[in-house]
Amino acid sequence: MKQKRGGLEREKAEEELNTKEKKQREMLADASYMFCQQLLPGNVDGASAALHGNLAGLMADKKDWPIEEEEDDRNLNYIAPVQKSLEEIRQLDKDDESLVKYKQTLLGRETLTSDPTACNVQVTRLTLMCDTAPQPITMNLTDDLEALKKKIFSLKEGVTYRLKIHFKVNREIVAGLRYHQVTSRKGMQVCSIPQVSIVYLPVVSKATYMVGSYGPKEEEYEFLCPTDEAPKGLMSRGNYQVKSCFVDDDKNAYLEWDWNFNITKDWKE
Repeated sequence: MKQKRGGLEREKAEEELNTKEKKQREMLADASYMFCQQLLPGNVDGASAALHGNLAGLMADKKDWPIEEEEDDRNLNYIAPVQKSLEEIRQLDKDDESLVKYKQTLLGRETLTSDPTACNVQVTRLTLMCDTAPQPITMNLTDDLEALKKKIFSLKEGVTYRLKIHFKVNREIVAGLRYHQVTSRKGMQVCSIPQVSIVYLPVVSKATYMVGSYGPKEEEYEFLCPTDEAPKGLMSRGNYQVKSCFVDDDKNAYLEWDWNFNITKDWKE
């Protein structure tokens, strides 16, 4: 009797386990079906359309993130000091000879003569520097920026490179210059099976480089960004769009521009 009772209990336990596994498989199948609904064109029932719309909206929001917003600034409660004009700084502590000489070393002896209508900070060029490139990739930012947006530069996959920013400060000291960059990629169709269209959504990356504070100077300043590495692999090749912005502590945007580059297998492509 004990053996018979034990056998019945084992059968009952196995039946419950099988039922549980069956439910899990059904749930997994339902989840897979809902996922496939988003990938099959022409299937626009209410739930699928809502899911697809929410996902597309999320990616659109990501693509249009304002460049000037920084999580670090929102979290640190940083308050920038009150900005003084260059002449006000020169007039401070005039009786301290050593301090006067120090300020002359930093700021120069005389005020520079510059175009009063020109922007205080002028970003003139952006250069992509790579040791293996046939030549540096340079963008003239004083020319037509709309024409630059239509131009596509080539970058070999997997190479290391650095960005060099060329800029000029004309009249007043500028504090906390930053270079912001948002890189995104358009979705691409990677499956040609009839009635199936699998699309990779844009991958968005953001980078912020602290450039620093600078005084007026006749010559251009140069800033080298840290070394970066280009994406590599078959799936990484293609067109990338970049939104660049040059701002300061006071959120003054001195220049915003768009540019494009292709990740290619070789420099010659």
